[in-house]
Amino acid sequence: MNNLKVGLLGGGSWGTTVAALVARNAPATLWARNPDTVREINQQHSNETYLPGARLPEKLRATADIGDAVAGADVVVMGIPSQNFRNVLQEVRKHIRPWVPVISLTKGLELDTRMRMTEIVAEVLPGHPVGVLTGPNLAREIMAGQAAASVIAMEDAIIVRELQCLFSSGLFRVYTNTDVIGCELGGVLKNIIAIAVGMGDGLGAGDNTRAALITRGLAEMTRLGCAMGGKAETFSGLAGMGDMIATCTSPQSRNRHVGMELGRGKTLETIAAEMFMVAEGAKSAPAVMALAKHYGVEMPIASDVYKVLSGETSAQRIFRGLLRVSAGAESEPG
Repeated sequence: MNNLKVGLLGGGSWGTTVAALVARNAPATLWARNPDTVREINQQHSNETYLPGARLPEKLRATADIGDAVAGADVVVMGIPSQNFRNVLQEVRKHIRPWVPVISLTKGLELDTRMRMTEIVAEVLPGHPVGVLTGPNLAREIMAGQAAASVIAMEDAIIVRELQCLFSSGLFRVYTNTDVIGCELGGVLKNIIAIAVGMGDGLGAGDNTRAALITRGLAEMTRLGCAMGGKAETFSGLAGMGDMIATCTSPQSRNRHVGMELGRGKTLETIAAEMFMVAEGAKSAPAVMALAKHYGVEMPIASDVYKVLSGETSAQRIFRGLLRVSAGAESEPG
């Protein structure tokens, strides 16, 4: 692994965290748009805007030149928000060498095309092995040295085992999976369920409500994921249930925070204006509902979240409505 050079794109909390993990195993260069962020990482070995109090490895180098990060890289890692992902990838295309693997960290869908990030990589960079690193990974906990587990998913079982060692570090354990579709969709869909859980928390709902939403939400995720080609067992693993638990229960979860604020009566526009970082669930909800319609999959919880996000109804009305819905068999939607 020490012979591999890694270019990581995105100076946010998760991109910086993964860069710090990788830098322990291989030479790593992190690209960030903000020159002040680049200067801080190189000189002070910190990124206080996104990871306050965290110390970054001195070996981690930052740059504001995307070509500098990509041109000599043996692996490229994309930590870019979903709606900017394609534009940055098109810049990457100008510099990347042939056959270099591209790994996505992004848990969202492109709104206009409804494409997953690995699909965008395959379209913009045909011929490059593509994968996703995903799981119940809260950046600040990992930077604080707390134990965590993640999944790297690629279709090529040989390449994925090689890259497993690149991302594994200390108490950060990385497992492998060849179900790219399931792993990627798990990371996308759980964000919307986390907004639903957050709405319940904002309205003062209890642990029973939270458990019901997580469990029924997992069933929705699995139905759509399997319809799109993922494997059911993936959704009961780290990329599905594991990520769902972390995102639905942690005070650090941006998507849960959005839901809580919606439950307290704020509009999405107000919440977004107050937030510094992106909540991918709010961005991806329209694409998820379009996919559910396309594949003929019922997703009542996700549908309710979308109605609140779009301003069609309120969190209060949605939760009152839940009490009036009759329950069928547990294996059925609803």
